[in-house]
Amino acid sequence: MQSDRKNQIKYETMNYVPEKTIYLCLAHMSEEGIEKKYVKEAFDTNWVVPLGPNVSAFENDLKNFVGGKSEVVALSAGTAAVHLALIGCGVKPGDEVLVQAFTFCASSHPATYLGAQPVFVGSEKETWNMDPILLEKAIIDRKEKTGKYPKAIVPVALYGMPYQIDKILAIADKYGIPIIEDAAEGMGSRFNGQILGTFGKFGVLSFNGNKMITTSGGGALICRNAEDANTIMWYATQARDAYPYYQHTAIGFNYRMSNVCAGIGRGQMTVLNEHIAHHKHVQALYEDLMKDIPGVKLNRQPADPRYDANYWLCTMLLDPEVKVIGQENAYKEVIKTAVGGAAGVIHVVDSPTTDCQPNDNVEAMRVFMLSKKVECRPVWKPMHKQPVYVDAPVYTNGVEEDIFKVGMCLPAGPYVTDDDVKYIVDCIKEAILR
Repeated sequence: MQSDRKNQIKYETMNYVPEKTIYLCLAHMSEEGIEKKYVKEAFDTNWVVPLGPNVSAFENDLKNFVGGKSEVVALSAGTAAVHLALIGCGVKPGDEVLVQAFTFCASSHPATYLGAQPVFVGSEKETWNMDPILLEKAIIDRKEKTGKYPKAIVPVALYGMPYQIDKILAIADKYGIPIIEDAAEGMGSRFNGQILGTFGKFGVLSFNGNKMITTSGGGALICRNAEDANTIMWYATQARDAYPYYQHTAIGFNYRMSNVCAGIGRGQMTVLNEHIAHHKHVQALYEDLMKDIPGVKLNRQPADPRYDANYWLCTMLLDPEVKVIGQENAYKEVIKTAVGGAAGVIHVVDSPTTDCQPNDNVEAMRVFMLSKKVECRPVWKPMHKQPVYVDAPVYTNGVEEDIFKVGMCLPAGPYVTDDDVKYIVDCIKEAILR
């Protein structure tokens, strides 16, 4: 990354225009090509199947990264990690799971896979993550309504921001409910010096292509002890019993990571700390360059020194009164492709609008920035505002809904240079009508 920056034309002396689109967070391989070395080893030894030497070594690297006291199980996806964590907490059909409302669907969908009911908990303003006050309110109310406590609590490190884990832990301990930390976006983020994902019963990591590191997909589950890790591994390998033939006493899943993908992960671990440092650097640069833009506020971690965010993505808030070029045309046309590039198959819709969407100026800013070859996206739409969860219980003060209307994600990945950040900020200024 650093060598790329040295070759950049200095922004201060010339009119800088990016040659390619500046994406939010592209996968970045080690400059030495270490990933290729381990992948080649997998091919050379014919370990091109789930499990193998790369998987074991990658798990050990992850274990050391998270402090050496927890066990780590490498899996096919972060979503699989959430699913298995819920099983590890004993979640069954008819149970309820408390899930942060402000998140991606991978935090809540696995509960529905098990026939359980997600109960969504709203956000507090400081971190945008699960509000401890609303959490306790939800626990008490669900006990009164159903006669039993929810089976698990799933806080989320939104955009890498640590949640108020000290308060959430205290509430979880009070009512005897296990915590599954969804640190998919928060790999390397810390609270009071401790890595996220190591506080609760389980911690979820993701290695999707746009995360802090990638295995071309994949994830991992952090477990507090070897017994839990063995149980998770058993479920992740079809839950086979110890007989010389295939026998199953439980429903298992084909969730273990490929030895080829794990080879990529081993190489990625050599640049993980560099990636984290880069994201923090980009955030600091945005903070400096955006401090005087009227109507624009960059989100940042609390002043409390215990918070140490990885800033997986940088985020900003756009005041509703700010006028943006092209705002009059916002939501006039139906989107025909997935926003954000190769995001897979999308469901075609008839209307360009819904009953809960970002403000017109946010959508106009997204379109304008894209015209400048800069990818910006809305923040996550709260899960209780998703049509698929229209009937789900929710406990909220409306914080996450308000943020969704005015929030945007900004590029922060390893390929985003200092010149790119300066260009992005100038484009934001250009988009605003005075």
